[in-house]
Amino acid sequence: MDHIQEKEKSFHFDLYRRLPVSLVKGKGTRVWDAQNKEYIDFLAGIAVNALGHSHPDMIKALHTQADKLIHVSNIYYNEPQAILAESLSDISGFERSFFCNSGLEANEAAIKLARKYGVNQNKKGPIISFSNSFHGRSIASISLGGKKLQNGFGPLPEGFLQLPYNDIDSIENNINKETIAVFIEAIQGEGGIIPATNKFMTRLDELCRKNKVLLIFDEIQTGFGRTGKLFGYQHFNVLPDIITLGKALGGGFPIGAVLTSDKISKNFEYGDHGTTFGGNPLACAVANAVLATILKENLIQNAEVMGESLISKLQSLKKISIVKDIRGKGLMAGVELSIPCRPIVIKMLHKGYLINCTAEKTLRFLPPLIITESEIDGMIESLEGILVEENQ
Repeated sequence: MDHIQEKEKSFHFDLYRRLPVSLVKGKGTRVWDAQNKEYIDFLAGIAVNALGHSHPDMIKALHTQADKLIHVSNIYYNEPQAILAESLSDISGFERSFFCNSGLEANEAAIKLARKYGVNQNKKGPIISFSNSFHGRSIASISLGGKKLQNGFGPLPEGFLQLPYNDIDSIENNINKETIAVFIEAIQGEGGIIPATNKFMTRLDELCRKNKVLLIFDEIQTGFGRTGKLFGYQHFNVLPDIITLGKALGGGFPIGAVLTSDKISKNFEYGDHGTTFGGNPLACAVANAVLATILKENLIQNAEVMGESLISKLQSLKKISIVKDIRGKGLMAGVELSIPCRPIVIKMLHKGYLINCTAEKTLRFLPPLIITESEIDGMIESLEGILVEENQ
């Protein structure tokens, strides 16, 4: 154990099942630990480092803005925030943005906005979400999320209802004119890389339109090219009322956002919501650089092409009996196993690859959008060898 790990174990809350490695620097798709061992990053800070590590455009934006203005609060206007709001509107079609510090805070804002919409529409029903979903770890967001997040934290707020994911009968039986909103992930990330089906999404959209229910997509993990499209919902013939963003928006710098229409945003009045740090000049300047670079370097298209390659090559592992299923879209892929996957994650770490385990038995792959074919091939070769060994 190195000195970094010793200090963490001595002084930090014991909340994370950390892997036994201390990372100290990164460049592109690579990171290095305190002993200078190199790893190829197939996790990207859990879908955060879309541009990889230490991208020069990000570094330049950080340095340039830090030299000018870091923070002023939302009592005043600031130019990077105005530019980011306009850019997001241009590429997404949503007319209004609210900026905060994380995806969790974006979800909290969306919950409040939905509740206010419900009051203004005289709706008394719940906000619906889905089993095994993940929307953050605040009290409100675990009320949306899977049951395992809720143990020990009751009583939880009222006004939330969880339904089975991809179950058409359940939404037909529970969505009505009293329902305020539906919160959904296009692909359940923490739930095991579970994509929604087209039939389910189509029917969900129909029911929301019919009953004037807000359709809210949590795009925190799926946004900004991760799935081979700008946003995950674009894989379906639906148009959300609200989307929430985080992770890749800042490329590693903390920022979150809520996007919606002008009409829906007007359910909030002055003082209904706010943030001290959200939308500060530094965060927005970095996000502007990340967004511009994703578009300039055609990284959404690269995610689509490399994602097809990644998932196709993962499919070849189905010949190994402990591999139960391969799921995902773009550079968001999962390999479900019949055995717990943490030991395999550790063995891949020793081979020089960063991946992780979600839903206990699903290996999750979320590489930077700059990942290459040769890097995918090397990872697959190492993974196959480990799975064959585990299968014996």
